[in-house]
Amino acid sequence: MKKIKDKDELRTEYRRSDFPKGLTRGKYTERLSKSSNIIMLKPEVAKAFPNEEAVNNALESLIKIAQKTTQSTIPSVRSKKKQHAG
Repeated sequence: MKKIKDKDELRTEYRRSDFPKGLTRGKYTERLSKSSNIIMLKPEVAKAFPNEEAVNNALESLIKIAQKTTQSTIPSVRSKKKQHAG
């Protein structure tokens, strides 16, 4: 009696004829890049950060500095009104 293999079992090797519609490299690349938050760092940037946490900490610090700098350089509406009144 022959053993019947489960249809869901993976083969050790596949042939192109197993894929009648053909194979396409990078077929889902564009769709994945639109639906993902994964980014690629330049190699020289990646060398500066040992892990994901270090990258996130650096970016959060940069955001805080940018927000403080932007807030302090934009004159408030109240100070403009006082200058015009007097």
